[in-house]
Amino acid sequence: MVIRRLMGYLAPHKKSLTLSSIILILATFSDVIGPVLVKIFLDQHLVPRSFDRGALLILAISYVGLNILSALFHYRQLVSFNQIALKIVQQLRIDVFNHVQNLEFKVFDKTPAGALISRITNDTEAIKELFVGVLAAFVQNVVFMLGVFVAMFYLDVRLASFCLILLPIIFILMVGYRKVSTKVYRKLRKELSHLNAKLNESIQGMNIIQAMRQEKRFRQELQNINDDYYHAAMANIRLESLFVRPAVDLIYTFALIIILNYFGLQSITGSVQIGVLYAFINYIDRFFEPVNMMMQRLSQFQQSLVAAERVFELLDDQRTSRKVDSGSSPVIAKGKIEFKDVSFSYDSDIKGSEVLKSISFTAYPGQTVALVGHTGSGKSTIANLLLRFYPITQGEILIDGISVSEYSDQELRSKVGLVAQDPFLFVGTISSNISLARTEIKEKEVREAVSFVQAEDFIRRLPQGFQEPMGERGATLSSGQRQLICFARTIAGNPKILVLDEATANVDTETEEAIQNALKRMRQGRTTIAIAHRLSTIQDADLILVLHNGKIVERGTHSELLALEGLYYKMFLLQHGSRE
Repeated sequence: MVIRRLMGYLAPHKKSLTLSSIILILATFSDVIGPVLVKIFLDQHLVPRSFDRGALLILAISYVGLNILSALFHYRQLVSFNQIALKIVQQLRIDVFNHVQNLEFKVFDKTPAGALISRITNDTEAIKELFVGVLAAFVQNVVFMLGVFVAMFYLDVRLASFCLILLPIIFILMVGYRKVSTKVYRKLRKELSHLNAKLNESIQGMNIIQAMRQEKRFRQELQNINDDYYHAAMANIRLESLFVRPAVDLIYTFALIIILNYFGLQSITGSVQIGVLYAFINYIDRFFEPVNMMMQRLSQFQQSLVAAERVFELLDDQRTSRKVDSGSSPVIAKGKIEFKDVSFSYDSDIKGSEVLKSISFTAYPGQTVALVGHTGSGKSTIANLLLRFYPITQGEILIDGISVSEYSDQELRSKVGLVAQDPFLFVGTISSNISLARTEIKEKEVREAVSFVQAEDFIRRLPQGFQEPMGERGATLSSGQRQLICFARTIAGNPKILVLDEATANVDTETEEAIQNALKRMRQGRTTIAIAHRLSTIQDADLILVLHNGKIVERGTHSELLALEGLYYKMFLLQHGSRE
């Protein structure tokens, strides 16, 4: 099944594959015809001592010409097969990445990011080795072996028939090696995984190891895992040392015995053609070289099949987000938001696991609705549902009176701007990060967005300004600077609705004032859902919703909630020490 699916990726490359196969056949013909020319020289010229210069010149030119053609054909077919293989893996990697982009967020919640990256990179790379190193080599070697047998039958039908017994013996050897090596290979990969995991854990926690003076303990633990890996690797080496070369060499020896005995017996009853003897020994020698190569590729073949199973398992994951045709999608014009009796659970199979319970509220166009509450109360979940990152379990979410499920991703995500708690910047430049907001955006609009959030001062001080290179996650900038760039990115998209998920939670006090000013400007004329930890940042909100255990327990303005002296009042006192 896995092999069949992999072969399906060959379909778009039929023409290239056919041409490569023809070149491979020509290369094989050039290889196998060489010993025949030597046989002609030995039997028709050397043994009878007939040295016709014209005939010898033709033989010499033919032999040299065939070797040159063989080299050219082999070069061309290797390049062609490898090019096809790289294109297949390139397409497979794009297919996997496209599928991952369409998966529901709950898949990412339950699957470690490293595991997904491993499938997109390491596993597809292993599949590349299947096409480049295994299948291409198998096709080339099988064609060559067939060519060798054709030449052997041309020279001596009876002896070639005797040599056919080699094929089932080699097949049995390959099948046996694959069955035995699978267990050994899995053990080896498992121990290597343990070794890498321990190294990764130790390096990431090196400060704790040194602070606790546990270097000796972790060194011993790593040594134990390293010993297990050594024993697994030695088992693999012993297996390959037995099956890959010695076993094939033993069969090769028996094949030589058959040939020499055949010609020895033939010499008793009649004459022996030295050229035929040379050609058979040469062909047997050439025959077993690809056999050795194929034996060495079997472990790669098994690894590639396991990798392909993992990739196809990911491709077959049906937990994809629902798509709406952008042509039939309604348009978000005003930005009115309504939550009607919305309930939600990240794991619907577990009874009583709801993180939101009967949430209802309305945010009118231009209003700011703030969500506050203790950690785990469901604030960020409301934002995730509004952006349709997760399907709601019960109830309805409306934007401008239309269910969010009716909007296309393009319309919803372009009209709802998100500023997350952790400002995420991509590798590139400041300009390229801001321009992520729209497919087509001019440099002037990027600069206008930066000016709007008042971030031009610090950008101007950078050595390359807007073209300043960004490392991974913008590590060279402060948290406040990263957040301002994220604000500019959101504003550049000109959204109707803003979702601010604790946008100032990780900002230093010195930068907070600039960010608060940027937030006020951003909220003007836009419906805003503001998730806040610092109550001081949302005191001017039109409506504050206090969440506790997934329910709205209080609602009102800042002054109204303080007057209630409920949960909001207690939270305010904890943060400020006294009522203001």
